[in-house]
Amino acid sequence: MPIETMQFGRTGHESTRLLFGAAALSSVTQEEADQTMELIIKHGINHIDTAASYGDSELRLGPWMEKHRDDFFLATKTGERTYDKAKAEFERSLERLRVDNVDLIQLHYLVGEEEWEVAMGEGGALEYLKEAKEQGLVKYIGVTGHDVAIVRMHQKSLDFYDFDSVLLPYNYPMMQNDTYREGFDEVVKMCKENNRAVQTIKSITRRPYPAEQRTHATWYEPLTDQKDIDKAVHWVLGNPDVFLNTAGDITLLPKVLDAAERYESRPSDAVMQEMVDSVDMEPLFV
Repeated sequence: MPIETMQFGRTGHESTRLLFGAAALSSVTQEEADQTMELIIKHGINHIDTAASYGDSELRLGPWMEKHRDDFFLATKTGERTYDKAKAEFERSLERLRVDNVDLIQLHYLVGEEEWEVAMGEGGALEYLKEAKEQGLVKYIGVTGHDVAIVRMHQKSLDFYDFDSVLLPYNYPMMQNDTYREGFDEVVKMCKENNRAVQTIKSITRRPYPAEQRTHATWYEPLTDQKDIDKAVHWVLGNPDVFLNTAGDITLLPKVLDAAERYESRPSDAVMQEMVDSVDMEPLFV
């Protein structure tokens, strides 16, 4: 059945709950990117999330955005922390994406205290993003991050500025960490109170890669069996307050799409714990 949709926070956009994580296009050919875009269109995905730092992703999306811009909610990110550098990077993103504007620009991986002070301060990246919004180059502003510490930093960011969305890790093993779970729940609560969108990543993480044993484009070892991906995806979709960003490897995308289209209910904790034990899952961040 079709992947369900819901409003992406206060934007009014009815986004598929599965968002295409275009990090998967970082190091693929244009032909591979074209096949991937045809696949997400076939499955009805209408929301794309990329970043300036995702290799060639913006370049690979460019030919599609040039022709199909109105068919997608388009989000990108800047990892720069100062006004001038964020401005230059965002202008480069618009050029690479072949668009005049994007729907969402996000402060990328804003976890460090010192970086936060620079980005949020006078002459910081946020100052430029607000200006870009006034100029019509972007409609909404968000913030993203990884690591256990991101739940605390997101709370700090949301207290400081009324961001339209957040993005952070979410999967069963990570939510067994009491500190992270409590922080995650508080972030979701803050977002619900002000109608902000919550995007999640790392849904199909199995564990950190063993040394020098990379098998996929993801920077963590992913689950690969369909039955395991089903459980992981269904567990995330079982939370009605979040969106799920697809994994950063095009070979895994069909399995994640398949799982999302067959979602009916969230697996029990017993079922999830059995999977954790059987495939040696570990939290990616501790």
